[in-house]
Amino acid sequence: MEGVLYKWTNYISGWQPRWFVLEGGTLSYYDCQEDAWKGCKGSIKISVCEIQVHPSDFTRVDLIIPGEQYFYLRAINAAERQKWLVALGTAKACLTDNRTKREKELQENTEALKTKMSELRLYCDLLLQQVNKIQESSLTVTAADSGEVGDTTGNLVKSTCTTFMKTLEECMQIASQTFNPDLLSRTPPGSPPVATIKPQKIKLTDPGNRHPGEKQKDLINTSGTSAHESGPENGPPPSPEENMTTSPTGSGLMEDQKEYMEPHNSSSSSTQNPERSEGEEKDIPTKEADLAQDKQQEVSLSSTLYKKEEVNEEIQADLEENKQEEEDKVDTFFSTMSHRFSDIILEDGSGIPTQAFLDSCYAIVPVLDKLGPTVFAPVKIDFVGNIKKIQQKVVSDPESFPTLQSIVLHEVEMEVAQVRNSATEALLWLKRGLKFLKEFLSEINTGMKDVQGALNNAYGKTLRQYHGWVVRGVFALALRAAPSYEDFMAALVSHEGDELKEGFMTGMHQDLDIYLPAMEKQLSILDSVYEEYSLESDEIV
Repeated sequence: MEGVLYKWTNYISGWQPRWFVLEGGTLSYYDCQEDAWKGCKGSIKISVCEIQVHPSDFTRVDLIIPGEQYFYLRAINAAERQKWLVALGTAKACLTDNRTKREKELQENTEALKTKMSELRLYCDLLLQQVNKIQESSLTVTAADSGEVGDTTGNLVKSTCTTFMKTLEECMQIASQTFNPDLLSRTPPGSPPVATIKPQKIKLTDPGNRHPGEKQKDLINTSGTSAHESGPENGPPPSPEENMTTSPTGSGLMEDQKEYMEPHNSSSSSTQNPERSEGEEKDIPTKEADLAQDKQQEVSLSSTLYKKEEVNEEIQADLEENKQEEEDKVDTFFSTMSHRFSDIILEDGSGIPTQAFLDSCYAIVPVLDKLGPTVFAPVKIDFVGNIKKIQQKVVSDPESFPTLQSIVLHEVEMEVAQVRNSATEALLWLKRGLKFLKEFLSEINTGMKDVQGALNNAYGKTLRQYHGWVVRGVFALALRAAPSYEDFMAALVSHEGDELKEGFMTGMHQDLDIYLPAMEKQLSILDSVYEEYSLESDEIV
């Protein structure tokens, strides 16, 4: 279908006639019918847009992709609008079912599985009835008739069981075809990695004088696990030196025997060399010294373990406190945005990535809807229009325009930066619109509960100086229709009623404290670029 529709353009021009063509699920428009061969000025995919009929204007129809594209259209009369509605609805109905083959099979198998489950439930009830009947008949039927009745009921139960098992097998086949068994062993997306916690060993002050058996005992007590638990899965395998030291039957035992044998040999030979034996006796530690040293090390080990328990308790308390804070925090519009200025990573410290910036601009557009989808529609149209102009520049040569600065520098070199409808001019007005939103949100974040007053203050600081009396009048009307503070806060929640929770305002302030400084930094970088090349304009619209 094709024909003339009136399209809203901007504050100055208002509604302008355009030639629209609906073909292949895409609605395109041109300045006039004669220009159709030159290429469209814009288009929108019907399959992904919302078709909204105006409640009071019987000639108007709006096509909206939330946060991305907005077509506000008027037909010549109500009958013509009805024709367009039928054509648009038919195109959308034909294109909406764009599910993949796998998705369709999944839905069909899910329905089949539900049917089989209902059959299983029916057969289960039937089995219970037949079992109850057998129990009742065993009490009432005489011995003569019991054999015949038993055969009959037994056959019924056998038949029902066979059907039940067959249906159950079909359920398992459908389930195995529908659900991938690999998914059962996977962790959900976004799960934190689980790290293996290794026991920490406490080094003793003088391990050289300890017996091998005592070293192994201390190691067990320190790690909190037995030698059997600390296998190859829980820790590294012991080195050959450790095996030699701790082995009760190897050379370690021979060294122990040697240590206990040396005093006996030295005492027997003391008569031959008194000076030598006297020196050896000084070097051999006495049993009392060993006991005192062991006791001192046990006390040291106990105090170390006690300190570890205290540290673990403090860590556990911190974890519980952080967990409680996470549970109390309420998600807001700014914490659930698809793209945020605070997530943008600048290139070389100041280069603003073009696509990430435009995505963040698209993501903040819904704030205008929350202020008033009707009265702020003209503001939103200009805002989105400037984003689209920059996007078209990027699409023309994506590799040449990785940052916003590269777009401006290119147009400065080509001497088209200050030409009407250039990407540089679009970025200038987009920058001003973002400043308006930033100032407004800053007023709200500092505690101002008068939405109309916050909007008025933000407008006076940013856009008012560039607007003539006509546009100022339009904006004044929009301010009068601004929502109350409570309604605006209710529009910024992810789930209805969250604005009444205690953690909502805390979460809102935390999100804005992160979001607004990042936004301000990037706008300051753009201001520096425009000042450097004298691209700021005092033109009034």
